[in-house]
Amino acid sequence: MKIAIYGREFSDATLPYVQQVFDNLDKHDADLFIYEKFATFIKGKVKHRKKESTFNHYKELKGVVDVMLSLGGDGTLLDTVSLIRDSNIPIIGINLGRLGFLASINKDDIPAAIESLVHKEYTIDSRHLLKVESDTPLFGDENFALNDITIHRRDNSAMMIIHAYLNGEFLNSYWADGLIVATPTGSTAYSLSCGGPIVFPLSENFVITPISPHNLNVRPVVISDTYKLTFELEGRSSKFLLSCDSRTEVIDNHLKFSVSKADFQINLIRLKNESYLSTLRNKMLWGIDRRNY
Repeated sequence: MKIAIYGREFSDATLPYVQQVFDNLDKHDADLFIYEKFATFIKGKVKHRKKESTFNHYKELKGVVDVMLSLGGDGTLLDTVSLIRDSNIPIIGINLGRLGFLASINKDDIPAAIESLVHKEYTIDSRHLLKVESDTPLFGDENFALNDITIHRRDNSAMMIIHAYLNGEFLNSYWADGLIVATPTGSTAYSLSCGGPIVFPLSENFVITPISPHNLNVRPVVISDTYKLTFELEGRSSKFLLSCDSRTEVIDNHLKFSVSKADFQINLIRLKNESYLSTLRNKMLWGIDRRNY
């Protein structure tokens, strides 16, 4: 099996788990393609038997590798989306961080997870993405997001007013610190922390969640993912922030832009003992009585 590996810099405490990943991949004689910056970082720290190849760009992976392996938390896995794009290469994440909804493999389960991976004992969980478009190009050719597209205040200035339109019809003016448009995948991320609902994958919806709204009758809204949202910004500041997952750009308050469903999907790997519900219960501690602990 040909496996691409992406990761970020990590602390010494994480090193034994990363070494365990490479040991198990060596055990199954996998051909490795390591992101070049990560390969440079682990050189001399992590030992592996076979000489690896390196990559920097998604064009070097398309039609070459079978799986993308993300080593880190959800943020690390989100980084891999720009390396996978529309190639249909499935992604699996080993959670070396904290909560990990997307990077769902616990670091204590590394040997069993890699065993299942190389024997292709998994299912594919396809997830929709968002894209942002405007007359002024934003984010280059990486104008898509698996979790959310978010409008923020740039600094500690006064609140902003976000005028939102749904398929050209006026929806609402949000007086708030910002606004999140989340996919079902992203409904358990920033949107959830701002009071948004959990939306199951394949629901074919988006969630619009205001950040600290100043008009308290405003609540999150769930809409069909066939809709196109258009936004205009207003406020004392002339500059605001727009984020696609972990990528952020400064935008002018005169900029008009739209958010809609991207025209490709990302494939996440679910191992044979995993399901969305089991991940949700484990991460949210549902059904567990903590009172005696």
